[in-house]
Amino acid sequence: MDISILFKLAAIGIIVTVVCQLLKKSDRDEISTVVSIVGLVIALTVAVTMIGDLFETIRNVFGVF
Repeated sequence: MDISILFKLAAIGIIVTVVCQLLKKSDRDEISTVVSIVGLVIALTVAVTMIGDLFETIRNVFGVF
């Protein structure tokens, strides 16, 4: 695992925050909420994938199948 994944998560957070702020300023609160939920789902998908890779590596290191 490298640091690029952290940068990807940070980029997702920054983009979602900017889009949500723009939508709230234009009185589209409902769409802003949907965008924030979609951003959260994307970030959690990346995190779950990383955790799955971690467990797979641990299984391979200890020889547990």
